[in-house]
Amino acid sequence: MLLSMTGFGKGVAENNTKKFTVELKTLNSKQLDFSSRIPSSYREMELECRNHVASQIERGKADLSINVETLEATSDVSINIEKVAAYKSQLERMSEELGIPEPADWYAVLLRLPDVMHIEKADGIDDADRVALLKAVDDACTALREFRAKEGKKLSEFFTTRINRIAALLDEVPKYETERINKIRTRIEEALSQIPQVDYDRGRYEQEMIFYIEKLDINEEKQRLSQHLDYFMETMNAEPGQGKKLGFIAQEMGREINTLGSKSNHAEMQILVVKMKDELEQIKEQVLNVL
Repeated sequence: MLLSMTGFGKGVAENNTKKFTVELKTLNSKQLDFSSRIPSSYREMELECRNHVASQIERGKADLSINVETLEATSDVSINIEKVAAYKSQLERMSEELGIPEPADWYAVLLRLPDVMHIEKADGIDDADRVALLKAVDDACTALREFRAKEGKKLSEFFTTRINRIAALLDEVPKYETERINKIRTRIEEALSQIPQVDYDRGRYEQEMIFYIEKLDINEEKQRLSQHLDYFMETMNAEPGQGKKLGFIAQEMGREINTLGSKSNHAEMQILVVKMKDELEQIKEQVLNVL
C-alpha cells in the first residue's frame, strides 16, 4: 500500500487543569525537515515530542504546533499594584505636560504595560501535563497516518490508471513493426537507386541491411519496459515507504520509452511514444508525494 507524504492530523487531550491541542502538518520532502511551535513553558518536552513524531512520519517536511489552554482559574497570577500606580502617575503627568487627553479606559491601558501582571511559574512540567501532551501528540500522529493512507489510496488508483495506459500503448507497438522495417528497407533501396552507375555486392548489401535493421530492433526495449511496469505495480502494493524506489523505477521506464522513440523511425510509433511520455511525466510528478 502507498502512503502520501502530504497529511494533516489533530489531537486534543485534557487533564484537570490544562487542555493540549496538537496540530501536525506534513508535505513532501526528500529528507525529514522538522519545525515546531511549542509554548516556552513546555520547551523541555520539545525533543521528546519531535522524536515521537519523527519515528512515525519517517520523512517529509513536518510542522508541529502545540497550544496549551488553562481550564481553571489559578491563584498564581497577581497584579503589581505599585507598578500600576507608578505607570498611572507618569501617564497623568504626560497628559498634563503635553496637553493630550487621559485614556478613556485606564484598565485597558495599564494592564497591557510591562511587568503589571505577574504569573508564578511552576517548577516544571508535572506528570499529568506530560501524559496529556504526549497523548495529544500521539493522537495527532494517528490522525496524520489515517490522512496519509487515504491520500495514498488515491495515489495508488492514479498510478494504476497511468501504468495501464502505458501498457495499452505498448501493446499497440507490434502492429507497426513489420510496416516499419519494410519502410526502412524501401527507403534505403530507393536512395541507392538514385545513385547512377553504382555497383555493389548483393550478398554484402543484405548482410549490411540485416545488421542495420538489428540495430533498430526494439524487442528488448519492449520487454524491459513491460517488466518495469510490472515491477512498479508490485512495488506499489508492497509495504509502505517505497516512494524513492518507485521514483527509480519511473526513471528506468523513461529510459526504455526514450530508446523506443529514438529507434522507431515511424510516425505512428512516435505518437505512441509521446503518449507514453505524457503518462510517465504525470507519474513522476505524483511519485514525489509518496512516502
